Order: sequence, then structure tokens, then C-alpha cells
Amino acid sequence: MQNKVSHCSIFPPDLSALTLHILAMAFMFCDHLWATLAGDAWWLTGIGRLAFPMFAFFLVEGFFHTHDRKKYCMRLLLLAILSELPINLMYSGLLFYPFHQNVIWTLLTGFLCIWAIDTLRKKCPVWLWIPSILLLSAVGYVLATLLMFDYYGEGVLTVIVFYLFHGKNWWQLAGQFAGLYWINVMLLAGMQIPLQLFGHAFEISEQGLALLCLPLLWCYHGRQGAHNRKIQLACYAFYPVHMLVLGILSKLIFS
Repeated sequence: MQNKVSHCSIFPPDLSALTLHILAMAFMFCDHLWATLAGDAWWLTGIGRLAFPMFAFFLVEGFFHTHDRKKYCMRLLLLAILSELPINLMYSGLLFYPFHQNVIWTLLTGFLCIWAIDTLRKKCPVWLWIPSILLLSAVGYVLATLLMFDYYGEGVLTVIVFYLFHGKNWWQLAGQFAGLYWINVMLLAGMQIPLQLFGHAFEISEQGLALLCLPLLWCYHGRQGAHNRKIQLACYAFYPVHMLVLGILSKLIFS
């Protein structure tokens, strides 16, 4: 369990889970807007880089706090199935598009991986648990990559990083930063953005902008914020609904 008190002086803002979820959805919308209707505005996808790690972070929070992990998985599975048609329309304009699956499959795979890792941690000695982390991470990575889930295997690794470094101790925050740097800058990389600063030219990784979500997440101290059934359903529904709307608009405008 994370310490919710001793770190408030380091990160004075106390952002609620709802606030961060709304920010993550806004960042994701920017990315999908760039992918459909505003392809010239590259900065939109730059903002969108912050979204996935935030969702991965709260998936892990849900893993530690849910009362029924099986029901949690079933909700993710249902949402993944319902989101397939919208993402197909958004990315290809087709009802069936097997080359890009929605990100809920990635989150579900990550959830199953950390569930297995957590189970082994409680039953196995350390010398056996550590190799199991590597094995399960490799299995999740390969599965998500071969099935072409959004964010591929790197998305599953992001979930595992937030599980392994869950908490607010300095070494856990450092682990989150190092893990996200490795995944986003070293593995994913993406487009390099040229910058000029103090007369010097250099480049930064567009995918590396994902690390900017960490200060926001570190301002979360466990406060849930407003929460009821309607808000929960709205947060779940936002993902397939906004993709469906963008997919239809894109088809109408560009067809």
C-alpha cells in the first residue's frame, strides 16, 4: 500500500482520480482527433502521448483496490469487444480491420500478467518469482505485439512497470521514471522533434513526451473524487463512443 501522507509536501497539489481520468481522456481525444480530422496538427498527438501511461497507472490502482478481480477482467473484456467496431471505423473506415486492435485488449493483457505475477509473488520464493516476472512480461509482450494491440507489447510492459513500482517512495518514483523512459524513448521512440534552445539544435523523442504524465500522477494521493455509477459508466463509455463519432465524421468528411 502506498503512503498517502508523507509525500504531500513534495507534490502539494492533490489531484483526484476523477480529475486525472478526465485529463487522460482529453489527452486521448487529442491523439485520436489528430489521427482522424486534424492530421496537420502534430502537437495533438504529442499531447496524446500522455494518455496511455495514465490509464495504465489507474489500471494498476484498480488491481490493488478492486474487491473482485474476475469482475474487473470481465468489464475490460466487454469494453474491449464493444470498442472493436468503433476503432475499426476510426482507423480504416471499415467495419472489420484486423491490423490494429483497441487499447483495452492491451490493458486486459497487462492486468492478467500482473495478476499472475502477484499470485506467484505470494506463493513462490524470490529466486523463482523474479524469473517469472521476466517470463510473464515476455509472454505478454509477444502476445500483444503479434495480435497488434494498440501500444503493442510496450503497453503491457507499462502496466507491469506501474505494478512493480507501485507506491510513492523515492525508489518507486525513480523506477516509474526509468521504466517509462526505457519503454517510450528506447523501445518506442517514434518521431524525433527538432528543437532550438539557447542557440543549440537538438531532438527529442515524440513518444518521450509520455513521461510528462508522471508529475501529474505523482500528485495523486489516493483521493477518488466524485464517484458514482453514472460517472463510472460515462468513463467506460467515452472510449468507444468518441471513436465511433470521430470515425463517422472522418468517413463523412473525407469519403
